[in-house]
Amino acid sequence: MEVLVIVLPIALLMGAGSLWVFVRCVRSGQYDDLDTPPLRVLSDEKRVGSDGGRGSDEQSSGRGCSER
Repeated sequence: MEVLVIVLPIALLMGAGSLWVFVRCVRSGQYDDLDTPPLRVLSDEKRVGSDGGRGSDEQSSGRGCSER
């Protein structure tokens, strides 16, 4: 019975800590969308960036080094 004096508070602290971490993750939005990220991997669409879809390096945009 004396072991309960040690184990019970430790178990309660671990449970409260886990609940706090879970609530913090839910409030930060980590579990908002669980369906889209796995489907995004299967999509073949190219994502348009801030450069209008041309690409940031010379090879992807079709320009060579001599055109600079």
